[in-house]
Amino acid sequence: MARIDYSTELEPATSARAMGSELHISPKKSRELCRELKGMRTTSAKNYLEEVISFKRAVPFRRHNDSLGHKKGPMAAGRYPVKVAAEVLKLLENAESNAEYKGLDPSHMYINHVSTKKGRVIHGMRPRARGRATPKNTETVNIEIILSEVR
Repeated sequence: MARIDYSTELEPATSARAMGSELHISPKKSRELCRELKGMRTTSAKNYLEEVISFKRAVPFRRHNDSLGHKKGPMAAGRYPVKVAAEVLKLLENAESNAEYKGLDPSHMYINHVSTKKGRVIHGMRPRARGRATPKNTETVNIEIILSEVR
């Protein structure tokens, strides 16, 4: 596995960061969720992710929304990406604990940078009838979160 670097560097004294590499989640759903989280305070982001997991609040899909149903709220189309929200919630808690370790207060921080990139594809084959096979590939995602103190 290649070493993955952060796409941006912020001031190390007032920021904390965390990265999840090769997560088995959807790249499209993770892009939409990360776009929605950027700029949120950590406490409100955790509440938002917990509401997505419990199907109380939908994530608006702006790019990948072909034949998607309308959801309640200020959005045209949306979904409830539970698996993605659970992985991002773990990553957010990891970044908060990194901030605590540095001596920062996680409740006074916000998500300054969050990005998602496609990871490697895990190739697989599904056996079919008459000796044939169909590709069954697993997409992976690399997500990075950088928290900064509110000024």
